Amino acid sequence: MDQTAKAEAFRKLHHTGEILVLANAWDAASAAIIADAGAKAVATSSAAVAWAHGYPDGDALPLDRLLATIEAAARVAGDVPLTADIEGGYTDDLGELADLIVRVIEAGAVGINLEDGTRDAELHARKIAAARKAADATGVPLFINARTDIYLKGLAEGHAAYTEVVQRAERYAGAGADGFFAPLAKDDDLIGRLADAIALPLNIMLLPGLAPAARLQALGVRRLSAGTASFIATYAPLAAMTRDYLATGEATAFAAGAAGVGNLNQRFG
Repeated sequence: MDQTAKAEAFRKLHHTGEILVLANAWDAASAAIIADAGAKAVATSSAAVAWAHGYPDGDALPLDRLLATIEAAARVAGDVPLTADIEGGYTDDLGELADLIVRVIEAGAVGINLEDGTRDAELHARKIAAARKAADATGVPLFINARTDIYLKGLAEGHAAYTEVVQRAERYAGAGADGFFAPLAKDDDLIGRLADAIALPLNIMLLPGLAPAARLQALGVRRLSAGTASFIATYAPLAAMTRDYLATGEATAFAAGAAGVGNLNQRFG
């Protein structure tokens, strides 16, 4: 499947009426495991990719490492579409952002997350428009998932936060966004009101206590992202097993954790 076909397939996944459940990857191995598990698409987590390279989340990861990760993950995912979290685009310069969008597409991504952070909504709308124009010029219908951090960063509360989020969704849609991501929205009532008010497919982030996917789908959510949950759930047992191994030197410390993972050398060969 060529990249344009993968991009079109990924877009359709947001409009079937069935929620798109995404597990987030941070390198080629995690992307391959997620794809092989039957995922309809693979998404990278910006924080997980940064942590895997020893950097904090927040536009700190060197761009060459970001792009190399996207390329490697997209390559092993094969026909499974890959969407990449590119944080805030690593710049507020529209020309530099346009160049990055082209490079992200060349690396194999068919979708991106682009977050506003603490930026002015009008600036972020201009960035979305620049990303849309750059992507369209490549011929690949990149899915731009506009993320707002109003809830995540506590930039407003209560009804003021809801109003701001809905207004940003409308503004970002007008700039060319294809989806809208509101991490830290958790309450069923709030999620339902957001889904009703926002025309774009609504993306919610997995959190403890969040309603299950079937309930979120009924509320109108079209995409559920694991975020850093898959990374943390992978590395927490590694820490525990390593402590056991260092204490005993016995193979049993890793035996249980190795179950279920196939021959990766054969997979990548």
